[in-house]
Amino acid sequence: MTFTYVLIYAILGSLGSVSVAALILALPEARLVRLVPHLVSYAIGTLLGAALLRMIPHALTAIPAPAVMVTLLAGLFAFFLLESLLLYRHCHELNCPLHSASGELILIGDAFHNLLDGLVIASAFLTSGPVGMMAGLAVIAHEIPQEVGDFGVLLNSGYGRCKAYVYNMLSSVTTLVGAVGGYFIMSVFRFVTPYVLCVSAASFIYIALADLVPERRQRKSMGEIVLQLALIAGGVFTIIVLTGRLT
Repeated sequence: MTFTYVLIYAILGSLGSVSVAALILALPEARLVRLVPHLVSYAIGTLLGAALLRMIPHALTAIPAPAVMVTLLAGLFAFFLLESLLLYRHCHELNCPLHSASGELILIGDAFHNLLDGLVIASAFLTSGPVGMMAGLAVIAHEIPQEVGDFGVLLNSGYGRCKAYVYNMLSSVTTLVGAVGGYFIMSVFRFVTPYVLCVSAASFIYIALADLVPERRQRKSMGEIVLQLALIAGGVFTIIVLTGRLT
């Protein structure tokens, strides 16, 4: 049953997210520009909630606190390095500086990113069902605006809509590869699961803060700030509510 859930959430986080993003991209540009930041804010809440309220606490029950913190810190440094190499990026704007690279490089980076998402889902479900569902929800929430940005850069690189959709689908298949491969490897070597869970939590925290900090550097009205905080809180609250029901 655990493997079935891993497959379901990996499919929803990959192929499902690409399809939803394609539908969102069909909206008028003015509405799209307003909607994507709201999706990002909600995703920030789910990422932080899943990492801090579920993943790290469960890792602390399996390995000593110093090991958790060292692994978490190493993960944050690793994701900074990977983003610097354009292998792990999460910009959601249609015209983002991180998306100045070619469409082919974006697809390679997205495939690598999705592979790690698959490992996140597998390690979380191997920890427990509730942790897996929380992690799966967070992956889905942040992948939808991510894929919107990927579609935008592919279209700006000269890809047609159909071709961009197919290529994004192909790059998203690596989520399944990471989920299935990670599940069977970690099922045999169970001792690595809490460490992978820590690295997964680091990826969630890094993405959330990398999304949140640039947004806060921009001048916003008080109403926009309140709305952004409300959406972030809504993401955290979703994790809390589902955690309570699943525990």
